[in-house]
Amino acid sequence: MINGKMLREQPSLGSTRNKLWFLLPSLCGIFLFMMPYPTEGGFTIPVAILASHFKSVLAPVMAELLLSLVVASALATAVFRWLIPNVELPSFWNDLLRPTHFWSAVRVVGAALVLMVYFQLGSEAIYSSNTGGLLFGDLMPSLLAVFVFAGLFLPLLLNFGLLELMSTLLTPIMRPVFRLPGRSAIDCGASWLGDGSVGILMTSRQYDQGFYTQREAAIIGTSFSLVSISFTLVVLAQVKLEHLIFPFYATISVAGIIAAIVMARIPPLSRKSDSLVDGTEPRADRDHVPEGDTPLSYGFAQALVKVSTMDSPTQQIKQGLHNALEMVLGLLPVVMALGTAALIVAEYTPLFDWLGKPFIPLLQLLNIPEAVEASRTILVGFADMFLPAILAADISSDKTRFIIAALSVTQLIYMSEVGALLLGSRIPVNFFDMVIIFILRTLITLPVIALMAHWLL
Repeated sequence: MINGKMLREQPSLGSTRNKLWFLLPSLCGIFLFMMPYPTEGGFTIPVAILASHFKSVLAPVMAELLLSLVVASALATAVFRWLIPNVELPSFWNDLLRPTHFWSAVRVVGAALVLMVYFQLGSEAIYSSNTGGLLFGDLMPSLLAVFVFAGLFLPLLLNFGLLELMSTLLTPIMRPVFRLPGRSAIDCGASWLGDGSVGILMTSRQYDQGFYTQREAAIIGTSFSLVSISFTLVVLAQVKLEHLIFPFYATISVAGIIAAIVMARIPPLSRKSDSLVDGTEPRADRDHVPEGDTPLSYGFAQALVKVSTMDSPTQQIKQGLHNALEMVLGLLPVVMALGTAALIVAEYTPLFDWLGKPFIPLLQLLNIPEAVEASRTILVGFADMFLPAILAADISSDKTRFIIAALSVTQLIYMSEVGALLLGSRIPVNFFDMVIIFILRTLITLPVIALMAHWLL
């Protein structure tokens, strides 16, 4: 363990080179992932702006690009997993192209669905604009753009000492409140200001590298990967309540924080293992600040140690490219397969209507107008978080539409994106966990949102 005293005794660790290697990339990472940038529709972050430009430039060939990437991923996976499983591959490509048999099959299904949507083959239930067409035409171009730039630039946040500093400074807040290390505040901030998928990717990467326990990774991935500030405006526009942006954002902030505090302390998240990804236990003193040090001096010392042992800049660029490839080839087919299946269930079956009926008494108890109509929207957000806002558009009560829109954001788990990304990562959350977490978040946040709505509106 390197503390401030040892740092002073080893001047090479505190060299100008190490300080600059810590400072400059970390500032770039903060700017790209966490600096709010005002736009006509609210706020976004520079990475999201780059992704948006990327998507615009490639718009004429985006469909063909997505088709090529998803099909290539599935074909390569099928070949190296099933046809020639004994051929040796470099470590990165072996991990990428030889997932488990289940996830290999999911990639193949995702590729088949992309082909059916692109060429409009088979049933309209698969390629309609409300199911596979929505995923392929709207969501996946955005995900591709985010994956490319998030993957390339994540090393700026992860590998140059910023998280070591933040872990020490913010652990006294994050540990007692959310049962998380301080470094998780960066994941949370990137999700909140930018995009939930960015937060999941950061969390997954740090979990793989041994910085989070299974429980911590599960809490972060299912409690903080909210939609971006800018997308909340899209939700509000759908329910025709754009003028209520400030009470709306206050409501989802309060409800989201309360849900995160509670969920960290109850099953299934509280029962996740406190071991690391490799099954070992984390260091018992990992949150301890040595005697004679302050959190700032100790955190800065750990940051300088991190950059002093950092790989060459070429290796950092290589890691960024690997990140982007892993996200694009590994996750896009999964999102297509799982998201399309969830949307087909939501669009063509009465399942979510049936599941919403038990919530009618609760909605009535909370004095929410048009409770029967609102009940249809309560659980449909598990398929896609935008569906409740679509269904709520015809409800006459502003208060009810406000509550439904806020609930759809704070429920957080939806299979068309966040759920699929969680399942496709190594974060230890399975489908059954996500169902339980979604229901619990609904039960926790709905009363909070209703109370805020009655107070603010």
